[in-house]
Amino acid sequence: MHSELQRNSENHEITVYDTTELYGEKGSFRVMQFSNHATQGAMDLNDPQRILFEYPRAIIHFMEFNLPSFEDVFLIGHGIGTIAGHFPDKRFKVAELDKQVVELSRRCFGYSQDNVVIGDGRQILEGEAPQVYDYIILDAFTAAGTPRHLISREFFSITRSKLNTSGYILMNLMGKGEHDPLINAIYTTLAEEYAYIRAFSLPSEGATDIQNIIMVGGSTPIRFQARHLAGFKEIQLGQGYLIQD
Repeated sequence: MHSELQRNSENHEITVYDTTELYGEKGSFRVMQFSNHATQGAMDLNDPQRILFEYPRAIIHFMEFNLPSFEDVFLIGHGIGTIAGHFPDKRFKVAELDKQVVELSRRCFGYSQDNVVIGDGRQILEGEAPQVYDYIILDAFTAAGTPRHLISREFFSITRSKLNTSGYILMNLMGKGEHDPLINAIYTTLAEEYAYIRAFSLPSEGATDIQNIIMVGGSTPIRFQARHLAGFKEIQLGQGYLIQD
């Protein structure tokens, strides 16, 4: 592959490039990035099975620790296929809005599973049978952040109806942690549908720093081992406004 490859779609300008340094680490890396410089995924070309970013490692821990024998997962947001690719023996259904993202994940990052459906994740999820999923994972972003129709009370009601009684929703979000009104609003809205909720963030140097935030909701208590959360720490979020369609 050339050192840089660009594709334009209806939703994004997508760039795939190779680099010898990623976030201060020397090596050989391949990166998928959107036009707003938001990195969608990265691969260590010397160790393709290695998961470079902290948030998928933390999500994988939640999945393996809470329901070790899980089988069925619905994932919104494909990227380069990191999480679904880590579990080739599980039944994933992946919703991705942009077919160019899927094509590049196959061509440049070696994604080989035939489990991606092109379309809006909420619409696809609405068509699924009730109570069939062990996990629903939300990892979808536009230039403006997580789409509003994927963080509303109505959407969370749909997710709860598609999860089995022991299932969980796992969300990768971007925000300022305890200092972010939108993150507090998502937390408050999620609490309208789920009995148990916990939130986690990577450490930040300042209150205004944008960080990955993982939010988990379920009908049963959420368990984890802090040493396996790839640096994420639990945070306590406050009351926010209710997000509705």
